[in-house]
Amino acid sequence: MKNINSENDLELSPAELRQTFGRNLRELTKPYRSISGLCRELGINRTQFNRYLAGESFPRPEILAQICAFFEVDAQTLLGPFVRRKKAQIGREHPFLDEFVGPKPDTVSEERFPSGFYRFSRRSFLDTDLVMNGLVYVFRRDGFAFIRGYASRSIMRDLALPTNSPIREFRGVLIPQEEGVHFTISHRNNIATVFNYLSRASALQQNVWVGFSARPERDNVIKRRVTRLVYEKINGSFSDVRAVAKSTGYVPLSEIPEMHQRHLRLGTPFS
Repeated sequence: MKNINSENDLELSPAELRQTFGRNLRELTKPYRSISGLCRELGINRTQFNRYLAGESFPRPEILAQICAFFEVDAQTLLGPFVRRKKAQIGREHPFLDEFVGPKPDTVSEERFPSGFYRFSRRSFLDTDLVMNGLVYVFRRDGFAFIRGYASRSIMRDLALPTNSPIREFRGVLIPQEEGVHFTISHRNNIATVFNYLSRASALQQNVWVGFSARPERDNVIKRRVTRLVYEKINGSFSDVRAVAKSTGYVPLSEIPEMHQRHLRLGTPFS
């Protein structure tokens, strides 16, 4: 039976609590294509996680804390009426900046930058003899165009970081720019941030975007801070996506597609 607390809010019964938690958890998992992969990242048994999603079970306190930390929400949000009431704040800005900066709903159309998987390449900021070969996913939610990806496990090993670390993930939101889009991607807890700008390569290459990446940091004669960037939408099957995923990381220039090599123009100084 429901009770009324001192603030005149309805307290949920255990069954309703499980259902609310499961509904909000399903909202948070929507951007993930594979629940199995998500469970591996979370370190939670898939069978048990499915019970949470179905509203059949509620996690122990330490598991609840683990889920909250992964999705960057608090327990109150997960147990509230609708989890997106908190997550939607991603697209808000201070009134002082309204009409000046920040993402606005429904401003990056599918025509301007379609949803789907993209292969990208750019010269390494640290080793100019190598090229970063990566994979990202662009999707729409709540009127915004989000971008999401993971640092390759080989890069994590090079940095002496665990390959299953949550900081592998990076996210961003696309913002319209004249003739293209720009977006800043950040790893969890802003461990690393990179600014990116892209516009279509040409009318004949509708699935290719070119631009640049910029890494904000102090001047350093050893490191590179700005370099050309190429994005190519993968229009094939999911097996094509998996093939790209297996090749991500720092590679020699010869190992990326010839079209990417041409657009990167590594022999020409960036200006």
